[in-house]
Amino acid sequence: PTTWKKYLFPPHEVLLSVSRADGTLVFEPIDSQSPRYAFLGIRPCELAAISIQDKVFIGPAVTDPHYEAARSAMFTVAVNCAVAGGTCFCTSMGTGPRAETGYDLVLTEVISAHTHEFVIESGTPAGESVVEMLDGTPATKADVDTVNSIVTDTANHMGRSMQVEDIYDVLIASLTSDHWDEVATRCLSCTNCTLVCPTCFCSTMDDISDLKGTATRQRRWDSCFTMDFTNLHQHSVRSTTATQYRQWITHKLAYWQDQFDEIGCVGCGRCITWCPAGIDITEEVRKLRTASKVVAV
Repeated sequence: PTTWKKYLFPPHEVLLSVSRADGTLVFEPIDSQSPRYAFLGIRPCELAAISIQDKVFIGPAVTDPHYEAARSAMFTVAVNCAVAGGTCFCTSMGTGPRAETGYDLVLTEVISAHTHEFVIESGTPAGESVVEMLDGTPATKADVDTVNSIVTDTANHMGRSMQVEDIYDVLIASLTSDHWDEVATRCLSCTNCTLVCPTCFCSTMDDISDLKGTATRQRRWDSCFTMDFTNLHQHSVRSTTATQYRQWITHKLAYWQDQFDEIGCVGCGRCITWCPAGIDITEEVRKLRTASKVVAV
């Protein structure tokens, strides 16, 4: 359930402090210095998720200094997937099972009757410098062929699939569908899907003060499934489970394309795995597609 997102975009983070000095309020931003992280064993879908969040937090208009500081200092050791999970559909989203970009090193585990090895590829000068320090032998064509065979086999055994070519049109055509009410009879609005998702970025601010006259502004994760998230003038814009679920899936798969020129789902399957009601995003899209009049050509 835990994604690498929590290191780059922490669930709770203090952004600034306010103190009183000689009767004057002093506002001080919190230093955006971050530990240097090495992400070991990161999967291709997670690399894709980080790339998606880069557009959110290091966009052309606004840059989040806390995210940027953590992002610029990270070192990634990725792992190509040799086995697909039952809820994986990264192949449909073009995000796996092979890591294509975004890594310093990527490993592929090769197990046979007589050997247990890792084939390592470098993706950056930093990764290359690490490879040069390792005791190993240069990969052969047979090693490369083995890696290709492993990831191809994984791609052919995905647990789920999602047709995405015309998904924007399908969802826009389904905004008034009765299916949202059907989903609402099962959805608990528990926020699990948004909390385990590696790309969701909804947050809210809390101002916390004490009796000493000091205060902090803190950012914490929020969700489009909570009533308070869209509370405007003491009225929630999306006050029903049906509208909340519709917002989540249409933003993730359709409106995200308007904002960031790509789909906001990487096919990791976490929202399926950790939904206590067993709601499957791939199945919901399939039902909406069947009910809509949009036909893929």
